[in-house]
Amino acid sequence: MDGSRNEARVEAATAQAHSTPATSRPAVRSGTSEAAVIGKSIQIDGDVRGDEDLLIKGEVRGTIHLPNNSVTIGSEGSVHADVHAKSICVDGEVKGNLFGSDRVSVRSSAKVSGNIKSPRVSLDDGARFKGSIEMDVEAAEPKGTAHSVKTASASKANGDSPVTAPKSASDEAPHAST
Repeated sequence: MDGSRNEARVEAATAQAHSTPATSRPAVRSGTSEAAVIGKSIQIDGDVRGDEDLLIKGEVRGTIHLPNNSVTIGSEGSVHADVHAKSICVDGEVKGNLFGSDRVSVRSSAKVSGNIKSPRVSLDDGARFKGSIEMDVEAAEPKGTAHSVKTASASKANGDSPVTAPKSASDEAPHAST
């Protein structure tokens, strides 16, 4: 009887683990392994470098350089640093520049003060952002098909209109009047 009771507990625990929201795990992952975690009570001053995904729940000051991996700043995380990564997801607070070679996502709970440079950027409704966005799409697309936003300032906190890319190179050139 104890065996069947234990099996029921294991099944219940497994079902609960599978129904746990994805937000409890790192939101952006580039590999198949779990991310390294900087816990809520941890404060790091200096350079963070490595070759694995990183979830920040604590505080980091300095620079973060994980060019082949993802960095997730959790809702309780605080970063006062420039962040260089393949993908960056912000749920917490960042004061510094974000350089995502693939993408940068700023979630609704995030507060970002700094510039963003990435070919793909998303700002969720409710996110607070102060800085500029540069989407250098030409680096990611074959020449002649790129649509780019050179330097666009956007502040969702102030309700400014969304950033959009021009449809063609002729849209960027001023029209001469005769």
